Amino acid sequence: MRIGELSRRAGVSVPTIKYYVREGLLPAGRLTSPNQASYEEAHVRRLRLIRALLDVGGLSVAGIREVIGAIDDPERPVHKVLGAAADRLVPRYEGEQDDDLDAARTAVADLIARRGWRTHARGPAAEALAVALAALESVGHGAFAEVLDAYADAAEQVARVDVDYVARNVVREEIVESVVVGTVLGEAMFAALRRMAHVDASGRVFGSGT
Repeated sequence: MRIGELSRRAGVSVPTIKYYVREGLLPAGRLTSPNQASYEEAHVRRLRLIRALLDVGGLSVAGIREVIGAIDDPERPVHKVLGAAADRLVPRYEGEQDDDLDAARTAVADLIARRGWRTHARGPAAEALAVALAALESVGHGAFAEVLDAYADAAEQVARVDVDYVARNVVREEIVESVVVGTVLGEAMFAALRRMAHVDASGRVFGSGT
Protein backbone atom coordinates (compact mmCIF):
# COMPACT_ATOMS: atom_id res chain seq x y z
CA MET A 1 0.00 0.00 0.00
CA ARG A 2 1.08 3.61 -0.55
CA ILE A 3 1.66 6.02 2.33
CA GLY A 4 -1.73 7.68 1.79
CA GLU A 5 -3.56 4.42 2.34
CA LEU A 6 -1.33 3.65 5.32
CA SER A 7 -2.29 7.03 6.77
CA ARG A 8 -5.98 6.32 6.28
CA ARG A 9 -5.83 2.78 7.65
CA ALA A 10 -3.86 3.71 10.76
CA GLY A 11 -5.52 7.08 11.38
CA VAL A 12 -2.14 8.86 11.42
CA SER A 13 -1.22 11.81 9.18
CA VAL A 14 1.43 11.43 6.49
CA PRO A 15 3.79 14.00 8.11
CA THR A 16 3.50 12.12 11.41
CA ILE A 17 4.29 8.81 9.70
CA LYS A 18 7.42 10.35 8.17
CA TYR A 19 8.37 11.73 11.58
CA TYR A 20 8.04 8.28 13.17
CA VAL A 21 10.25 6.83 10.45
CA ARG A 22 12.90 9.51 11.08
CA GLU A 23 12.74 8.87 14.82
CA GLY A 24 13.25 5.13 14.34
CA LEU A 25 9.81 4.16 15.66
CA LEU A 26 8.53 2.85 12.33
CA PRO A 27 10.49 0.91 9.68
CA ALA A 28 10.77 2.67 6.35
CA GLY A 29 8.66 1.34 3.51
CA ARG A 30 10.09 -0.67 0.62
CA LEU A 31 11.14 1.69 -2.15
CA THR A 32 9.30 1.04 -5.42
CA SER A 33 10.67 4.16 -7.14
CA PRO A 34 12.87 7.11 -6.14
CA ASN A 35 9.85 8.92 -4.68
CA GLN A 36 7.49 6.09 -3.72
CA ALA A 37 7.50 3.42 -1.03
CA SER A 38 5.29 0.45 -0.34
CA TYR A 39 4.00 -0.42 3.13
CA GLU A 40 2.67 -3.64 4.66
CA GLU A 41 0.09 -4.62 7.26
CA ALA A 42 2.93 -4.72 9.79
CA HIS A 43 3.28 -0.95 9.36
CA VAL A 44 -0.41 -0.43 10.12
CA ARG A 45 -0.11 -2.54 13.27
CA ARG A 46 3.05 -0.77 14.41
CA LEU A 47 1.49 2.67 13.88
CA ARG A 48 -1.53 1.69 15.96
CA LEU A 49 0.79 0.43 18.69
CA ILE A 50 2.77 3.69 18.65
CA ARG A 51 -0.40 5.76 18.95
CA ALA A 52 -1.69 3.58 21.79
CA LEU A 53 1.58 3.91 23.70
CA LEU A 54 1.58 7.67 23.10
CA ASP A 55 -2.08 8.57 23.60
CA VAL A 56 -3.20 6.03 26.22
CA GLY A 57 0.04 4.93 27.81
CA GLY A 58 1.41 8.47 27.98
CA LEU A 59 4.93 7.48 26.92
CA SER A 60 7.27 9.98 25.31
CA VAL A 61 8.74 9.45 21.86
CA ALA A 62 12.03 8.51 23.52
CA GLY A 63 10.24 6.02 25.77
CA ILE A 64 8.39 4.48 22.85
CA ARG A 65 11.68 4.17 20.94
CA GLU A 66 13.19 2.22 23.83
CA VAL A 67 10.19 -0.07 24.18
CA ILE A 68 10.00 -0.74 20.44
CA GLY A 69 13.72 -1.41 20.41
CA ALA A 70 13.10 -4.11 23.01
CA ILE A 71 10.26 -5.56 20.93
CA ASP A 72 12.41 -5.71 17.81
CA ASP A 73 15.44 -7.25 19.54
CA PRO A 74 15.19 -11.02 18.96
CA GLU A 75 17.95 -11.67 21.49
CA ARG A 76 16.20 -9.94 24.36
CA PRO A 77 14.24 -12.30 26.63
CA VAL A 78 10.54 -11.59 27.05
CA HIS A 79 11.14 -10.89 30.74
CA LYS A 80 13.58 -8.11 29.80
CA VAL A 81 11.06 -6.65 27.35
CA LEU A 82 8.52 -6.50 30.15
CA GLY A 83 11.06 -4.68 32.32
CA ALA A 84 11.81 -2.15 29.59
CA ALA A 85 8.11 -1.39 29.18
CA ALA A 86 7.35 -1.26 32.89
CA ASP A 87 10.31 0.98 33.73
CA ARG A 88 9.13 3.60 31.25
CA LEU A 89 5.84 3.89 33.13
CA VAL A 90 7.36 4.60 36.51
CA PRO A 91 8.00 8.25 37.40
CA ARG A 92 11.52 9.07 38.57
CA TYR A 93 11.96 10.74 41.96
CA GLU A 94 14.37 13.67 41.96
CA GLY A 95 13.61 15.22 45.34
CA GLU A 96 15.78 15.46 48.43
CA GLN A 97 16.44 12.46 50.63
CA ASP A 98 14.93 12.42 54.12
CA ASP A 99 14.20 10.07 57.01
CA ASP A 100 10.65 9.33 55.82
CA LEU A 101 11.96 8.18 52.42
CA ASP A 102 14.66 6.04 53.99
CA ALA A 103 12.07 4.39 56.26
CA ALA A 104 9.75 3.87 53.29
CA ARG A 105 12.53 2.20 51.31
CA THR A 106 13.09 -0.17 54.21
CA ALA A 107 9.36 -0.96 54.31
CA VAL A 108 9.35 -1.68 50.56
CA ALA A 109 12.41 -3.93 50.86
CA ASP A 110 10.69 -5.79 53.71
CA LEU A 111 7.55 -6.19 51.59
CA ILE A 112 9.54 -7.63 48.69
CA ALA A 113 11.36 -10.06 50.97
CA ARG A 114 8.21 -11.04 52.85
CA ARG A 115 6.32 -11.87 49.66
CA GLY A 116 9.28 -13.48 47.94
CA TRP A 117 8.99 -11.21 44.90
CA ARG A 118 11.80 -11.54 42.38
CA THR A 119 12.23 -7.83 41.85
CA HIS A 120 14.85 -5.26 42.82
CA ALA A 121 14.34 -3.38 46.07
CA ARG A 122 15.93 -0.26 44.55
CA GLY A 123 14.44 -0.58 41.07
CA PRO A 124 12.26 2.17 39.58
CA ALA A 125 8.96 0.62 40.69
CA ALA A 126 10.18 -0.03 44.24
CA GLU A 127 11.50 3.52 44.44
CA ALA A 128 8.17 4.91 43.22
CA LEU A 129 6.35 2.91 45.91
CA ALA A 130 8.75 4.20 48.56
CA VAL A 131 8.17 7.79 47.43
CA ALA A 132 4.41 7.25 47.65
CA LEU A 133 4.68 5.82 51.16
CA ALA A 134 6.91 8.69 52.26
CA ALA A 135 4.42 11.20 50.87
CA LEU A 136 1.60 9.51 52.80
CA GLU A 137 3.67 9.77 55.97
CA SER A 138 4.38 13.45 55.35
CA VAL A 139 0.68 14.33 55.11
CA GLY A 140 -0.28 12.37 58.21
CA HIS A 141 -1.46 9.15 56.60
CA GLY A 142 1.47 6.89 57.35
CA ALA A 143 -0.99 4.30 58.68
CA PHE A 144 -1.90 3.65 55.06
CA ALA A 145 1.12 1.35 55.02
CA GLU A 146 -0.94 -1.05 57.11
CA VAL A 147 -2.93 -2.01 54.00
CA LEU A 148 0.17 -2.45 51.86
CA ASP A 149 -0.15 -6.23 51.80
CA ALA A 150 -3.79 -5.99 50.74
CA TYR A 151 -2.66 -3.83 47.81
CA ALA A 152 0.08 -6.35 47.07
CA ASP A 153 -2.49 -9.17 47.02
CA ALA A 154 -4.52 -7.28 44.40
CA ALA A 155 -1.39 -6.45 42.41
CA GLU A 156 -0.36 -10.11 42.32
CA GLN A 157 -3.78 -11.11 41.02
CA VAL A 158 -3.67 -8.49 38.25
CA ALA A 159 -0.10 -9.46 37.35
CA ARG A 160 -1.10 -13.11 36.98
CA VAL A 161 -3.91 -12.11 34.64
CA ASP A 162 -1.45 -10.03 32.59
CA VAL A 163 1.09 -12.83 32.31
CA ASP A 164 -1.56 -15.45 31.54
CA TYR A 165 -2.78 -13.27 28.68
CA VAL A 166 0.74 -12.97 27.29
CA ALA A 167 1.36 -16.71 27.65
CA ARG A 168 -1.56 -17.50 25.32
CA ASN A 169 0.51 -16.26 22.38
CA VAL A 170 3.07 -18.61 20.87
CA VAL A 171 4.79 -16.40 18.28
CA ARG A 172 7.57 -14.33 19.85
CA GLU A 173 6.61 -11.12 18.06
CA GLU A 174 3.08 -11.46 19.38
CA ILE A 175 4.33 -12.30 22.87
CA VAL A 176 6.53 -9.23 23.21
CA GLU A 177 3.86 -6.96 21.77
CA SER A 178 1.33 -8.43 24.20
CA VAL A 179 3.73 -7.73 27.05
CA VAL A 180 3.97 -4.09 26.08
CA VAL A 181 0.25 -3.68 25.49
CA GLY A 182 -0.59 -5.49 28.73
CA THR A 183 1.87 -3.41 30.73
CA VAL A 184 1.25 0.04 29.29
CA LEU A 185 -2.38 -0.05 28.28
CA GLY A 186 -3.31 -2.46 31.08
CA GLU A 187 -2.01 0.14 33.52
CA ALA A 188 -4.41 2.72 32.13
CA MET A 189 -7.27 0.22 32.16
CA PHE A 190 -6.63 -0.82 35.76
CA ALA A 191 -6.40 2.81 36.92
CA ALA A 192 -9.79 3.54 35.34
CA LEU A 193 -11.35 0.42 36.89
CA ARG A 194 -9.95 1.37 40.31
CA ARG A 195 -11.50 4.83 40.10
CA MET A 196 -14.87 3.34 39.13
CA ALA A 197 -14.65 0.88 42.03
CA HIS A 198 -13.80 3.74 44.39
CA VAL A 199 -17.00 5.54 43.44
CA ASP A 200 -19.02 2.39 44.03
CA ALA A 201 -17.30 1.57 47.34
CA SER A 202 -17.68 5.14 48.58
CA GLY A 203 -21.37 5.09 47.81
CA ARG A 204 -21.85 1.81 49.65
CA VAL A 205 -19.92 2.92 52.74
CA PHE A 206 -20.74 6.63 53.03
CA GLY A 207 -24.13 6.98 51.38
CA SER A 208 -26.43 5.96 48.58
CA GLY A 209 -26.17 9.13 46.47
CA THR A 210 -24.83 8.95 42.91
